[in-house]
Amino acid sequence: MTPTGDRRDRLIRESRHDTYKSKRKPSEPTACPECGAVVREGRWQRRPESWSVPGDRCPACQRIDDQYPAGILTLTGQFQQDHRDEIIGLARNIEAKESQDRPLKRIMAIDNAPDSMVITTTDLHLVREIGDALFHAYAGELDYTYTKEGSLLRVNWKR
Repeated sequence: MTPTGDRRDRLIRESRHDTYKSKRKPSEPTACPECGAVVREGRWQRRPESWSVPGDRCPACQRIDDQYPAGILTLTGQFQQDHRDEIIGLARNIEAKESQDRPLKRIMAIDNAPDSMVITTTDLHLVREIGDALFHAYAGELDYTYTKEGSLLRVNWKR
């Protein structure tokens, strides 16, 4: 303890922590060797055809390799069993639309079990958009659960 009585050795937790979010902007020009996304004007964007600058892997490719999603959507109920192809098509269409401007928004995996489907994403906003689209298209019950740190969003949808 210091003479004033306060402790200096206590653990201070960050209010928000994301392992894959860089503390600094990547240097320009940088291109992800796996997906081809490039850093231009301070953010990751789609690569122009003539771009061939090597660089660091993007956060989305790192998440996919580590199998560490930012969003998890769990679908349960008879409806998802009967309409799997429609639901997967809806999720893929939203991913395609969103990844046009934001190439870090990707679906990592779609896992099918007999009684559920789990969609994992590299971005928590993408999983929320897919959940919202399911609710608007098919109604049902929708629930969001953020982790305390705010780096993972779990969405549950049932009908």
